Amino acid sequence: MIAAALIGAAALVGCGPPGNVVTELGATGGVPVEGGTATMALPPASTPNWIFPIGAPGYLASYNSAIQDLLFLRLYLPEKKGAALTLDSPRGLAEKPRYGEGNRTVTITLKKGYRWSDGRPVTTRDVKFWFDLIKANKQEWAGYSPKLMPDDVKEFKVLDDHTFRLRLDRAYNPVWFTANELQDFVALPAHAWNPHHEDPRRAFARLMRHARQFSTFATDPLWKTVDGPWRIAKWTTSGQVELIPNTHYSGPDKPHLDRVVLKPFTTADSEFNVLRAGGVDYGYLPPSVMAQSAKFREMGYRIDPWEGWAITYIVLNYHHPTAGPLLRQTYLRQALQHLIDQKAISRVIWHGSAAPTLGPVPAGLLDTDPYPYDPKRAKALLAGHGWAARGGVLRCVRPGRGAGTCGAGIEDGRELRLSLLSQSGSTETSNTMQVLKSEFGKAGVALDVRQQPLNTVLGTTVPCKTGDPVCSAWQLGFFGTQGSWYFPPDPSGEKIFASNAPSNMGSWADPRTDALIRATEYSDDPAALRAYGREVARRLPVLWTPNPAYQVSALRNDLRGVEQNPTLSLTPQDWYYVKKGGAGR
Repeated sequence: MIAAALIGAAALVGCGPPGNVVTELGATGGVPVEGGTATMALPPASTPNWIFPIGAPGYLASYNSAIQDLLFLRLYLPEKKGAALTLDSPRGLAEKPRYGEGNRTVTITLKKGYRWSDGRPVTTRDVKFWFDLIKANKQEWAGYSPKLMPDDVKEFKVLDDHTFRLRLDRAYNPVWFTANELQDFVALPAHAWNPHHEDPRRAFARLMRHARQFSTFATDPLWKTVDGPWRIAKWTTSGQVELIPNTHYSGPDKPHLDRVVLKPFTTADSEFNVLRAGGVDYGYLPPSVMAQSAKFREMGYRIDPWEGWAITYIVLNYHHPTAGPLLRQTYLRQALQHLIDQKAISRVIWHGSAAPTLGPVPAGLLDTDPYPYDPKRAKALLAGHGWAARGGVLRCVRPGRGAGTCGAGIEDGRELRLSLLSQSGSTETSNTMQVLKSEFGKAGVALDVRQQPLNTVLGTTVPCKTGDPVCSAWQLGFFGTQGSWYFPPDPSGEKIFASNAPSNMGSWADPRTDALIRATEYSDDPAALRAYGREVARRLPVLWTPNPAYQVSALRNDLRGVEQNPTLSLTPQDWYYVKKGGAGR
C-alpha cells in the first residue's frame, strides 16, 4: 500500500480568511527578473535562535524550523494542494513511502541526484545518522513522545544508498504515520558532522555545543554543509538572518533571488512604520490598521491573509506548587473558559483576523463550543464549589475534596489569584490579556499579567515535574500571537496533549485523552479524530482563545511566487521579481 498522506479538503473547512479581510493570493506571471533581494519581516519580538535540525526544548518557534528546512531537506514537506494539505511534494527528499506487512513496515526511497554543498551525495546513511542521534538522545530531543518516534521503530535497515526500510513495533494508520512521524525525518551530513564516527551520544553532545553558540551560526563551518536551496550568509544575535543561494543545490526549484533577508522587529507597530516607509518587501499589517489596507494597495502592495493549520490557547502549569491544585479542578477550568468571550475578542480586538478556537483540532473539524462565554455560569460554578468574595477577590470558604468544596490541595481562605506570562510585541495580544484580566476580575478571579519577548516565554513555559525549580517560574502561559500550535497535516494530539508529550507544556496527564490519541494513530477511521476533538475540547487541558491568522501579509506587487503554507514553512526559492513599469528591480 502507498500512503499519499493527503488530508482531504473537508479538513480545511473554516481555514479561509476570517471576517471581511480581502485576499489577493495567487499573484504569478509577469516577466521574471533574475536576482534581487527580498526583505521579509519576522513576527514581533521574535528572534531566530536555533539552526540544528533536531529541536531542543525552548527553541521550537516556527521561524526556527522554517529556516532549518531551507538548509537541510526533510524527506517529506507539507504543502497546499488545492484546498488540501499533502506530503506528496516535489520539494521533499524522498519518494512516496510504501507500506507492507499489514502496515508494519515502511520502505522509503530517496530521490536521486541530491548532493551536499561540498559535492558529496545525499544517501540513506545520512538519514540513519539523524535516526541514530535521536534514538540515542531521545530525552534531549524536543520532538520525543514516549512510545512514538524512535520507540515505534524496531529496526532501521539500510537496503542501499537510496533505500531503507523501517520495521515498526505494530501496525499504524499509514496516513498518520507518514504525516506525523515520517515528517520528522531529515538527512544530516554524516561525513561532515561525524567524520571520526563517534558514537551517537558523543556526536550529539558535540553538535549541541555548536548549536548553542548563537553568535557563530553564520561562521561555524559545521553549518555550511547543506543540501537545501539556501545557505546562511548572516545570522545576528539580534535575530536578522540573511540567506543566499546554495549554488550546489540539486533540487527542482533553484532560487531566483540573490538574497533573502529575514528582519526582526520588537513590535508590530515598529514593523508597520518600516513597511509604510517601503523598508520591507514582504511584511504584515497589524489588525488594528486593517482599515488602511486600501492605502497599501495604492502603494503597490497586495494584501494576503496567511491562515494557519493551527489552534491557540493559554497553557496551564498543572505542576506549579501553588497554582497546580487550582488548575487541576475541572470546574475551575470550565469557569475560566466561560469568562473568555472569544467572539467579541476576535471581532473587536483582532478586527476579524482571528476566529474562536473550539478545541484541540482546527476549528473546521469541530461544530460546537462546549464552553461559550457565560459569566453567570462561571460565577455559579465557583460559588457552587465553595468560593465567596472577600474584598473583591474570591476565597475558598469550603475546603475539602467532596461535592461542593474547593477541591484537593486548596486550603481554607485561599485567594483565587493566578499569574499569566504572555508574549510581548503585539497590541492585540496585550489588549486581549487586559480584557481577560478585566473579565476574570469581575468574577472575583485576580489575574496578574506580565509580558516578555516570545523566546523568553517559550524558554520559561516548558514541561516540568513536581518539585523542579522551573515549575515555580510560571502558572499560565501564552505564546499565541501567531497561533500557539501548528499541526502537521494530520492534526492529532500526540505532541501537545498526550501524557509526557514534548510540547505538553503544562504537563496535562489524562488516561482518556491518551486513549483517544492512540486511536487516531492506529485507525484510519475519520471518526477517531472527531471523537478525540470533541472529548478533549470538553476536558479542557488548556484555555481556548481566539486563533489569529499567522499574519495579514502585505507583499510588493512585483514580488511573485509567494505561497503562504498553512504549516508556516517558507519557500523563498520560488520567489521572484517581475519587471515593473518597464524596469526590473
